[in-house]
Amino acid sequence: MIVPIRGLYEAHLTVRDLDRSIAFYRDVLGLPLAHVVKDRNVAFFWVPKPDTAMLGLWGVGTAPMSMRLHIAFNVALEDVERSVDALKAAGLTPTRNGQEPIDEPVVLSWMPAASVYFDDPDGHSLEFISMLPESPRKVPSFIPLSEWRAGAT
Repeated sequence: MIVPIRGLYEAHLTVRDLDRSIAFYRDVLGLPLAHVVKDRNVAFFWVPKPDTAMLGLWGVGTAPMSMRLHIAFNVALEDVERSVDALKAAGLTPTRNGQEPIDEPVVLSWMPAASVYFDDPDGHSLEFISMLPESPRKVPSFIPLSEWRAGAT
C-alpha cells in the first residue's frame, strides 16, 4: 500500500445535455453546484458540501454512443427509506439494483446495507445507500428491508 485510502473524493460522468443534468443534480438531488466551465462543457457539484467530495459532469455533445455508469450516494437510513416515495414524486423509478421497480428499499445482505437505485437523465445508475448496524446474513443478496428487519435468515 502506498498510502491509506480513506474514501472516494471525486467521480465523473459523461452527459448528453449539461444544462439538463445540472438541473437534475442541483434541483432534484439537491447537490450544491460548485463550478461550471462553459467552454469545456463541464460542471462540478459538491457531495454533499464543499471539501467533502465532488461529482463532475462532462458534456459529450451529440455522440450516438454512451456509457452507463454507477455512483452510490451515502445517505442516512431514514433518507433511504424516504427516497422511494420522493423519487416517485419526482417522476423517477426506484429499483432493485437498477432492475425491477420497488416499493421499499432492499438490503444487500452481504454488506449489509439498505439501497435504492434510480437513473439520472442520461441513464446512469445512481443509488442511495446506508450501511446497517447488523452483521451480514446468508440470505438472498437483495431482500426487502421489511423482511430484513423481520429477521430473514
